[in-house]
Amino acid sequence: MGQALCVCARGTVSIGGARYLLLHRLAEGGFSCVDLVEGLRDGRLYALKRIACHDAEDRQAALREVEMHGLLRHPNVLRLEAHCLLEKGAKHEAWLLLPYVQGGTLWGEVEALREKGVSMPEQRVLRILHGICCGLQAIHSKGYAHRDLKPTNVLLDEDDRPVLMDLGSMNRARIEVNSSREAMAVQDWAAQRCTISYRAPELFTVPSQCVIDERTDIWSLGCVLYCMMFGEGPYDMVFQKGDSVALAVQNPITVPPSSRYSAALHRLLCSMMAVNPQERPSIDEVLQQLEELQPAPAGQVTTCI
Repeated sequence: MGQALCVCARGTVSIGGARYLLLHRLAEGGFSCVDLVEGLRDGRLYALKRIACHDAEDRQAALREVEMHGLLRHPNVLRLEAHCLLEKGAKHEAWLLLPYVQGGTLWGEVEALREKGVSMPEQRVLRILHGICCGLQAIHSKGYAHRDLKPTNVLLDEDDRPVLMDLGSMNRARIEVNSSREAMAVQDWAAQRCTISYRAPELFTVPSQCVIDERTDIWSLGCVLYCMMFGEGPYDMVFQKGDSVALAVQNPITVPPSSRYSAALHRLLCSMMAVNPQERPSIDEVLQQLEELQPAPAGQVTTCI
């Protein structure tokens, strides 16, 4: 990561020679925070993500996130505008400057609809899901997997276009496990980096001889689809009640009997949430099914960019 100068003074920050006005805090977590900033040169709004790096491992993880952004240039994946590493005594902060997407997260939209007591129309579900799949396809085509797909990691822009964010958990799509030690290492990593209620079954108890691949993302995608359809993830309440998500995900998903969505959409959902990852479709197969569910109007092309 480049050692660009980052200076705070009078409510402004400087990254790579450009100055930005700090406006207010957008979000805060255990190891990072996100501030809304305005470019003094161009007047545009940006999200400034600051990641606390307590040791060399944290700095390497931040480097990895920057690397993943650099690997991808796609309208359904959040782009990185600039970055730097700020030294604070013995500690460091990684700063990532990202576009500000005004529509907020998909989770925020789902919550708003739930509060109104309405369901997301099927055509909108299909449209948003298609965009998410295009972003995932771009990631998978590079030989990587997102590993932490969930509604809070999907932004919706002013045109209702989904944009995948938070690439910090991305790693190689195919992980070969050849010993119990390697299995435990993958399992521990997943426990730290993959949100529990959207985590694929094969990441809870990793066999000592197996291959983990990008179909962990297909499971998470199914959870996101379920959330859009029914207002919450299929295992959100399991986790909130303190029950075992690891046990719950070993059973086939059940569709609420009150569902008003089409049987074809139910079948797509169930295929993505097959407990056995070998039975799940690839992202290309999901996109093919989606385009059969949502034919393009005459003269319009719906394939991914």
